[in-house]
Amino acid sequence: MALVVAASLGTQVVLLLAGGADAHTGDDQAAVAVGTRLVRLLGYFTIQSNLLVLVTSVTLALDPQRDGGTWRVLRLDALLGITVTGLVYWTLLAPVVDLRGVALAAGLGLHLVSPVGTLVVWWLSGPRPRIAWPTVRWAFLWPLVWVAYTYAHGAVSGWYPYPFIDVAALGYPRTLVAVAVVLVVGVLVVLVLRWLDGRLRPSDGPSDWGSG
Repeated sequence: MALVVAASLGTQVVLLLAGGADAHTGDDQAAVAVGTRLVRLLGYFTIQSNLLVLVTSVTLALDPQRDGGTWRVLRLDALLGITVTGLVYWTLLAPVVDLRGVALAAGLGLHLVSPVGTLVVWWLSGPRPRIAWPTVRWAFLWPLVWVAYTYAHGAVSGWYPYPFIDVAALGYPRTLVAVAVVLVVGVLVVLVLRWLDGRLRPSDGPSDWGSG
């Protein structure tokens, strides 16, 4: 998963630096300043989710028994963020985005392979149990900070990463309702993950693979 995400993120960065298409919108970025392109890239929930997947996947590849309070929050954020990324993209964004060529490959890596692959890897190898209630509470700090930053950045720059949060086009009431719905979906995702975390076979390291 680390290799898939790294390849997809690297492809997107190269495209943006070259003024190519954004894998989130399909729009060419040649007319946008390079610094602005990179700031906007990091502002996407999709990108932040994939970065969390990348970091936690690398740490698990190096140490399958990795644990700790902060790490548990980061891992749950990776699972939460990438699941919401897949659900939101394929239900709301994919129908209005036209990706082609290299941008399509990067987009599929970020929005399809990464969400599905991350969940499959977690299902098969964990590690678990790792999702306690304190971890759940802290995991929602990042999405809330992202929402606050997105509104603040949009108010200053006029740019919003997703159509459903575009205040200039929809106004605050409609975008706040949309964000609330996505947050509710996130809560449901975490509740399902926590339920599965307590019921699937514990998997704390390579030794588990040979025991069943």
